[in-house]
Amino acid sequence: MDLQRKQFKMDFHGRPLSLEVSRLAEQATASVLGRYGDTAVLVTVVMSDKEKSVDYFPLVVDYEERFYAAGKILGSRFIRREGRPSEEAILSGRLIDRTIRPLFDQRLRREVQLVVTILEIDEENDPDFITLLTASAALGISEIPWDGPVAGVKIFYDGQEAIFNPLNSGIKKRWPAEKAFVSFVAGTTDRINMIELEGIDAEEADIARIYADAQKEIAHLADWQKKIIKEIGASKAAIHLAEPDQTLVTAVKSFLHKDQRLTKAMYAKDKQEREMKISELKELLKGHLLAEEHDEKEIAAADHIFENEIDELVHRKILESNERPDGRKLDEVRELHAEVGLFKRTHGSALFIRGNTQALVVTTIAPPGSEQLVETMEFSGKRRFMLHYNFPPYSVGEVGRIGFTGRREIGHGALAEKAVRNLIPPQEEFPYTIRVVSEIISSNGSSSMATACGASLSLMDAGVPIKKAVAGIAMGMMVNQEPGAGNREPVYKILTDIQGPEDHHGDMDLKAAGTEDGVRAIQMDVKIDGLTNQMLVEALAQAKKARLEILKSMNKAISASRKELSPYAPMVLTLDINPSQIGDVIGPGGKIINGIIARTGALTIDIEQTGKVFIAGASRQIAEAAYKEVAAIVKEYQVGDVVEGTVVRILDFGAIVEFGPGRDGMVHVSELKEGYVKKVEDVVKLGDFVKARIVRIENGKIGLSIKALAGK
Repeated sequence: MDLQRKQFKMDFHGRPLSLEVSRLAEQATASVLGRYGDTAVLVTVVMSDKEKSVDYFPLVVDYEERFYAAGKILGSRFIRREGRPSEEAILSGRLIDRTIRPLFDQRLRREVQLVVTILEIDEENDPDFITLLTASAALGISEIPWDGPVAGVKIFYDGQEAIFNPLNSGIKKRWPAEKAFVSFVAGTTDRINMIELEGIDAEEADIARIYADAQKEIAHLADWQKKIIKEIGASKAAIHLAEPDQTLVTAVKSFLHKDQRLTKAMYAKDKQEREMKISELKELLKGHLLAEEHDEKEIAAADHIFENEIDELVHRKILESNERPDGRKLDEVRELHAEVGLFKRTHGSALFIRGNTQALVVTTIAPPGSEQLVETMEFSGKRRFMLHYNFPPYSVGEVGRIGFTGRREIGHGALAEKAVRNLIPPQEEFPYTIRVVSEIISSNGSSSMATACGASLSLMDAGVPIKKAVAGIAMGMMVNQEPGAGNREPVYKILTDIQGPEDHHGDMDLKAAGTEDGVRAIQMDVKIDGLTNQMLVEALAQAKKARLEILKSMNKAISASRKELSPYAPMVLTLDINPSQIGDVIGPGGKIINGIIARTGALTIDIEQTGKVFIAGASRQIAEAAYKEVAAIVKEYQVGDVVEGTVVRILDFGAIVEFGPGRDGMVHVSELKEGYVKKVEDVVKLGDFVKARIVRIENGKIGLSIKALAGK
């Protein structure tokens, strides 16, 4: 069979890059096989042939990990197959969705599903690069109307040099470094429309400068795709777009703007008041349309027109008169509140409030054995720091299902975790597993950045020795795309600390978190075709101003990590032993180590293959008791050392003294006391606690003397 392969190849930063179109997945609307290095991905896109009866564009992006791609057999012993998508797969799928979605006409009502299947992974090349590029190519050659192509590049900046599409091993060798960052940035030929960044106090100027260079790399990849699309791309389908009846549009507009009804409802400082007025106005509009003899279908369509009018009103007010719905200045942060130590028995807790957004954040610390075991296509190992984000329906005054962690929760939690995780001290300095949970108990804009702030406060309250506080802010933008040919020189206004309507109707959502010294995390999405470099420079500068203001407020609640842990937190002590002694500590069938735990009441004793021992107790006293027993087992005894222990066996020629788990020595009858000893029991009896000096060590056997300490 002829698969009719057409391959398009180029070299990109020292590795072969190819896109292949063939009869593979031939029943899909379009499919492309992408390869970069030894990483391969199949992307298919399918568009339904009928419009769906919804008031939004139904786009779905599925990112399918395959363990065979990495040569692994993972999963439970009883179900050796892939299950629910990992958090990493969900985040990669969101990255593609966030990049391609703004370039669809949002009036499209046909279902579009893009499926990414990872077929091969070399663990050196980040699959996000080739998956996004292949997805763009598949959309580009398909009949689906789409205003691409797009591309993205990964960036590693070590504080001095920027490397595009670095190998994963290269990053590991040089990360972390002061002022460094790792980022994935995507966009069109001349605009950036999606950003993910993790930094170590990166400078805003460095970020913007390097993104300008990244734009050239993206343009190169986009131009390459345009040549492919021109050669083999299908003609775009003429599809019906959802357009409201103009008579209905006129009727709705006339009603909403009469006596400035919509303006009066929208421009209320309090969120609850605004939502109540909007709800009342919608009911009045419905009654008006019924009186005008509009049918139920038209009344349902009026909701979409209503939202469009809010969108137009918010844009116009901000662009023309700098007027925000709640009356704030463009660069004004809402009222702030921060406090810590809310609960007695939790290890650390904090409440961070910005306007109507409230994050209640709790930190729990535990022994190293509580680490999370992670097995994914790209990574198998342990996580000692976890940040989880919960968004219950009551936080926005709604009734809904609780229990399932959705993509939004995973994405927001991952962003907040990225903002604080590089401040967590290494295990050698702080031998604990750490879990931070953010409960969003009220939400009106940027709960992920409130989580970053609350996590920083909660960690300090728990005594986790982070050196700096982290604060985050969400920035927005309103753009008038009319002026400037082809939207090259748009008129725009940047907004600090966006809330509900500015987030929902705005054109950009840029979340930036960092310390007083620089940027720790950035995430950006847009609803327009993207940002120019100048837009990004201004947005980052305004975000820095807000971040420093928030940090001042947080420092009033707590400015440094507590010196002591909570009395309800476990105490963990560490000990380094020779790996050859691990068996001595564990004992046959775990007898020795389990005995120590039983005798001392220790919570856990965890031993790594390197010989690192972590001893946890509910109190310092318990942990130290267990520590002493382990230390006694592995101690390298010398002749002359003094030991204490219990007589565990009486022999005709002496007594056996156990002076530690698995450690004992013999006191010969001649070493019991000065002078002649007829019977051993005349000096010591079974169970006696004695002190003795080591007088010889031969072939691992220890000889003891009690008489050597007589009178001492």
